[in-house]
Amino acid sequence: MCGCTASSPNSALSSRNQPAAALTQKATSAAANMPKGKPISKQLAAVKGLPPPVPPFSDLEKAFATVALVYNNSADPEGKLSNAETKTLLQTQFVNFIQGQESKPKHQELMSALEEGQDNKMDFEDFVILLLSLVLMSDLLQEIRNVRPTK
Repeated sequence: MCGCTASSPNSALSSRNQPAAALTQKATSAAANMPKGKPISKQLAAVKGLPPPVPPFSDLEKAFATVALVYNNSADPEGKLSNAETKTLLQTQFVNFIQGQESKPKHQELMSALEEGQDNKMDFEDFVILLLSLVLMSDLLQEIRNVRPTK
């Protein structure tokens, strides 16, 4: 999708992360059985098939689990999103990161790729790579980086 080596099934990243891939697949299949109308927070609390986290899920783990649940709630029965569904999901669930980015060439390239292949399907890995690409170029990320933690 984005031309990254990680989006290629033959990349070194794919072969190095077999345990992580198995864990993601287990969490993804558990989430796929959840009703799509149920709030994400309740779906996250109901994820089974994973060992109980000790300590409880960190903020980062919750963030990635939420990405997986949002994706699965929109994906077809094969676990894929059409480019049109992906674009709609970005426009409804990722608006703060893509807002104001329309003039950037990389943003235009990514969005036009979604428009050109409306019927093409995207798997979870490519979806996450797309999200990360959009986050890295976003002005919001720069604003977030400027926030100083309070103690």
